[in-house]
Amino acid sequence: MPTPLVHRAWRFKNIMGKLDGKVALITGAGSGIGRATAILFAQEGAKVAAVDVDLDGANGAVAEITKGGGQAFAFKADVSKARDAEAMVAEAVKRWGRLDIIYNNAGIFFPAQVHSMTEEEWDRMLSINLKGVFLGCKYALAQFMKQNSGVILATGSVAGLEGHNGEPHYGAAKAGVVNLMKSIAMDYAHYNVRANCICPGGVQTNIAKGIIDKIPPEQLIKMGQLALSHSLIKRQAQPEEIARAALFLCSDDASFITGHTLVVDGGWMAGHRMAFFD
Repeated sequence: MPTPLVHRAWRFKNIMGKLDGKVALITGAGSGIGRATAILFAQEGAKVAAVDVDLDGANGAVAEITKGGGQAFAFKADVSKARDAEAMVAEAVKRWGRLDIIYNNAGIFFPAQVHSMTEEEWDRMLSINLKGVFLGCKYALAQFMKQNSGVILATGSVAGLEGHNGEPHYGAAKAGVVNLMKSIAMDYAHYNVRANCICPGGVQTNIAKGIIDKIPPEQLIKMGQLALSHSLIKRQAQPEEIARAALFLCSDDASFITGHTLVVDGGWMAGHRMAFFD
């Protein structure tokens, strides 16, 4: 199991961080991948706008950052609402004069099948997981075009790269995110804007907590065994492992990478195992 980075010492303050002087806005920063990324980005020198519909969660991330000597503020926003998306970008620029990075990470998950899914369920999934990314990009790009620079990152999923039963709406949204990042990369490269996507496999977060609480224990065991069978590394990722990939793509280490989809999945997408040598 990798060592969590959340409480790693801030004693390295005198060493230049990978994001020194940058302003980063992260959605879904109240928990999971977003929280881990907000803390890591602050450790690497960024000023962080921690955005979440759960303000208490965002405040918790900010408290962790400021305790370690970093700079951050919490902002409540529903990323599926244009006024909220515009306001979160405007607040970051108002406070720090610029915006260098937006990580569109906020998302939801619940299983469903097409024949029984309601129109409201379909709309809710795409509104947050796809429209929310579009809106974050829309308002960040207005600032990036003024600055002639910027980095966009979005959280996709392996479910957006292959079919998964029981999640057609989630997979459709994430496939849209993957393609949206490619299109933005092409349209805004001449403004020195890079756009990339991270596609995690299984990650140990609370995104499905409300659903898991309702599933019988024996079914949960079966689901866990099936999920682990897809990973060559035989475990779920920790949020901090996805955060490290996000740091790479948002830093100058990835200055020549745009329009790319980075799969961080423990080998999930490596292929389908045959029985020859098992």
